[in-house]
Amino acid sequence: MNRSILADILGEEYEILEAEDGVQAISMLQKHAIEISAVLLDIVMPHMDGFEVLKVMNQRHWIDDIPVIMISAENSSKQVEQAYELGVTDFIIRPFDALVVHRRVVNTVLLYTKQKRLLAIVAAQIDEKEYRNSLMVDILSHLVEFRNGESSQHILNVRTLTEVLLRQLQKRTDRYQLTQADISSINTAAALHDIGKIAIDEKILNKPGRLTKEEFEVMKTHALTGAEMLGNLPAYQNEPLVKFAYEICRWHHERYDGKGYPDGLVGEEIPISAQVVALADVYDALTSKRCYKEAFPHAQAIQMILNGECGTFNPLLLECLQSVEGNLENELINAQGRGRQIVRCNLMREMLHGEKLFASERSVHLLYQERMKYNFFSAMTEEIQFEYTLASDMLNLSSWGASKLGLSEDIIDPIHDENVTRVLGENVWRNLLEKLLATTPEQPLINYECPIRIGGESRWYRIISQAIWSGDDPPQCTGAIGKAVDIHDSRIKMEELEKRAAHDALTGLLNLTSAKEMIQKKISRNPGGKFALAIFDLDEFKMVNDTYGHAFGNQVLQYMADKLHHTIRGEDIIARVGGDEFMIFLEYEMKIEAVIKRLFNALTGNYESISISVSMGVAKSDVVGKEYDALFHAADQALYSAKRTGRGQYVFYDESMKGMLSVISVAESDA
Repeated sequence: MNRSILADILGEEYEILEAEDGVQAISMLQKHAIEISAVLLDIVMPHMDGFEVLKVMNQRHWIDDIPVIMISAENSSKQVEQAYELGVTDFIIRPFDALVVHRRVVNTVLLYTKQKRLLAIVAAQIDEKEYRNSLMVDILSHLVEFRNGESSQHILNVRTLTEVLLRQLQKRTDRYQLTQADISSINTAAALHDIGKIAIDEKILNKPGRLTKEEFEVMKTHALTGAEMLGNLPAYQNEPLVKFAYEICRWHHERYDGKGYPDGLVGEEIPISAQVVALADVYDALTSKRCYKEAFPHAQAIQMILNGECGTFNPLLLECLQSVEGNLENELINAQGRGRQIVRCNLMREMLHGEKLFASERSVHLLYQERMKYNFFSAMTEEIQFEYTLASDMLNLSSWGASKLGLSEDIIDPIHDENVTRVLGENVWRNLLEKLLATTPEQPLINYECPIRIGGESRWYRIISQAIWSGDDPPQCTGAIGKAVDIHDSRIKMEELEKRAAHDALTGLLNLTSAKEMIQKKISRNPGGKFALAIFDLDEFKMVNDTYGHAFGNQVLQYMADKLHHTIRGEDIIARVGGDEFMIFLEYEMKIEAVIKRLFNALTGNYESISISVSMGVAKSDVVGKEYDALFHAADQALYSAKRTGRGQYVFYDESMKGMLSVISVAESDA
């Protein structure tokens, strides 16, 4: 009778499904959950009462999407309270008034319908914002990879592989205490692993053949450069994302056996974030086509890694790689679509499944996170970054970029804005807009060089931008995102990097590779000249390290480098050979013996509480020839002779020392 009355009240507006008891109700919900707009539920029913139905609806999360109105004669405060605790939207006590029931049902259905629509709109907006945020990270990182001639998928692949390996590692061990937040931060930071390459010369980055030793030394500087960029950030140093990004940038080329760079870390000295990204980076490098090689098949790449052909990795990570290798290719193929779907599902779950976070609060929170990330990347790179929306004709500048240019962050109609014209000139933005409209979804990148006026001074900038295209059919250009880079500053940074690559980090002297190159050029410019090459080291330097510690030993080496700078002539070449060994190259006209004696005496003396003496070997070009290798080898043999006959002296090479090092090496081996 009650069902019949309710059907009469609501039947003109709604299709009614009737269940005689709780079991039938659950069966109908199972079949029609998506179609049901509301449930009118009694408490007292055979087989399964109303509270049991509510418990099942909670277990299966139907209660999140379907409003329940309890209509019952049971009206004790305890039962009403229990019904609300189980998620009912409204409670109507029998006997009921038809108008009241009709109005409350209609209001409840409308409320839920509007809520679902609102959630769908907000979810779609946040989904898009999250996607654009991720796109910003990937574009910033891809700008580096673009210079490197690598696949546009490289960043996405490394991030996907990093997440897959971290989740597998989390299942296998609690050694690293990885939280979900850690995995998310490491996954995002992985996109920045090669950001230091932005300062490497494109001729080296895109060289199709094998790099020379000197070129590889320059290439290796990208690890420290990336870490330095992060380490010099004025803010965000306490953020986990920055911490992980620093670890990854600096140490993703370290290897488990200590044979990596830049610091030669061994085993667990390498942060797990860098270990995982290193493995992901190597796999993608193997399976991707590069300017210097073709792509290896998946199975071959896995085997090469497991065989140690690409360096040594954490055995536990190799086990993780083996566990996921069967599904790895599918993970990479489905990564982008699945990533957006997961963001949306997690968002809806948090909104609807009792997280007690209103949609508007969630939206504001995510937008704030997006803004923080955007400002972080802008501050990190110290570049003028921008976003342009075609429909609203609005230009949005990063905070750092707006401050640099002396413009506001949000500019409507930039073509006719007087301040934009003052900074860019009459036609720059118009030209950029024409280039934007000429892009295609297949070729969205824009490169444009132009003068920009900053602080009253005009400087040339390179604008690197990517057009954003919609997923419509046909696709529509909606705007662009990009940055402006000071070409002059980039050149200075490149020169600084080249200088850093040519010098020893501790002493500031030339390294051996760079010194050799300079010496060979000096000899070739004056084939008729006389030259001498001296190699010396500090006597009993190991005892200094053992007694006073390596920090003090480093101070001694720096003191010796300073002495050399003040002792030699401007045209002489000095370098640190390695350890406590140094080299001096001189061109002379008269007798060289007096010059060497003066140098030797100047290098002997006291530093704080210790006495410094050196042993030196000298080779002359008129004895061994003018080839660098011959001079170096002869000086090395003379140094060995000086040390074997008492230390604290200098010895000139003569023919009696020929082959001395090889003979001694054989004798020591036999012994």
